[in-house]
Amino acid sequence: MSSSSKQESILIADDTPITLRVLKRRLESQGYRVLTAQGAVDAVRIVDSDPVDLVITDLRMPKIDGLDLVRYVRENFGNTETMMITGYPSIESAVESVNLGAKEYLTKPFTDKELFAAVRRTLDRLRIRRLQHAEIPQPPHVPHGLVGQCEAMRKVFRVIEKAAATSETVLITGESGTGKELVARAIHYDTPHPSASLVPVNCGGIPENLLESELFGHVKGAFTGATESRAGFFQTAEGGTIFLDEISETSLAMQVKLLRVLQDKEVCMVGSSRGTKVHVRVIASTNKDLLRLLKKGSFREDLYFRLNVITIGLPPLRERGDDIILLVHHFARKVAEEMDRKPLEFSGPALDTLCNYHWPGNVRELENVIKRLAVLAEGNHVDVPDLPSLMRFSIPRRPDLRRSLAEMEAEYIRDVLASVDWNKTKAAKILGIARATLRDKLKGAATDSEPH
Repeated sequence: MSSSSKQESILIADDTPITLRVLKRRLESQGYRVLTAQGAVDAVRIVDSDPVDLVITDLRMPKIDGLDLVRYVRENFGNTETMMITGYPSIESAVESVNLGAKEYLTKPFTDKELFAAVRRTLDRLRIRRLQHAEIPQPPHVPHGLVGQCEAMRKVFRVIEKAAATSETVLITGESGTGKELVARAIHYDTPHPSASLVPVNCGGIPENLLESELFGHVKGAFTGATESRAGFFQTAEGGTIFLDEISETSLAMQVKLLRVLQDKEVCMVGSSRGTKVHVRVIASTNKDLLRLLKKGSFREDLYFRLNVITIGLPPLRERGDDIILLVHHFARKVAEEMDRKPLEFSGPALDTLCNYHWPGNVRELENVIKRLAVLAEGNHVDVPDLPSLMRFSIPRRPDLRRSLAEMEAEYIRDVLASVDWNKTKAAKILGIARATLRDKLKGAATDSEPH
């Protein structure tokens, strides 16, 4: 998780001057503002006048020990976290320390890595706790339905605003579930003519033999079953916007026809030899790397450059930091309105678990999780046991570099399937492959964990 942009402050309480100097130097090297107190009495005086984000205290100190200091901070400073260090560890002191709120308990001597990790975990918990009770300010201009405050999303908002002021072609890239259609809608509805038609087309969901007719229309008698002339999506979008979702799923032959539309601003209906002029803004999206497809020869270079006038890249949810919490509360409110109930409330540990999950299905998966919790959770309060088991038992780990690519792919596919309750249609969409392709991949993979 990302840390706050505000410099975080730490108070170290220890009766040994050399320990104070060493810890202060180490933590300042990580960008923290560090204060020191030679004992608990001094620490109380400092926090009373200059509240800090974190108090790190030694356990054994004269007059007032570390446990008393932790208790004092907990009872008087709800916006401050605590952490215990000691050269005299015991099970009893560790248990009491945790019960008082100092979740991190380090035994001397400890490494810089152990110290920095414990401090970061503690400050992350504090940030999540604060966010539970605060409305996160949105940027001045947040387009239709999009939610976010991280720098990557702020950049997206700025580009949307500029793209909406033009009629240029836009290419939206990003993993499945990141909100590409929402971006397309935001661009369209921010134009000077938002009442014009917006026509979304799922290029991967229409059979190849029907796609040309669906896009460009057909005349009567053009093929068996064409009993009357019918306009296509481009004609329907006249004066507005057509959104070509997952354009990478189109064949090379169809790409030639789309290129002609972009170049000449006209479409030719199936069965007709005459073109018809269209005035349509084209927005396309893809969850695949088009440059890689260019090298493979499965996507036309000339079409790519025609589409790539204005590019908007959407970040995956796992890289959006505190936006996860913002989205949790957004969807909780949205679902509450739909179900006419109070919004779900999430405990700090539950939010921490959601923030540390890798979200292969991105924002769409998060929304589905909130809907599921609203239906299944007992009561209105969500804690860690209420979350899907995949999230509760997800343990960060380094990849085993001795495993084959096929094994890694099979595990990832199983993770995605589990995240959508083994709905193969949803999983295929997240993975960016056809359902038939997913079926083929599953034939050779071990799927013992799939429910029967």
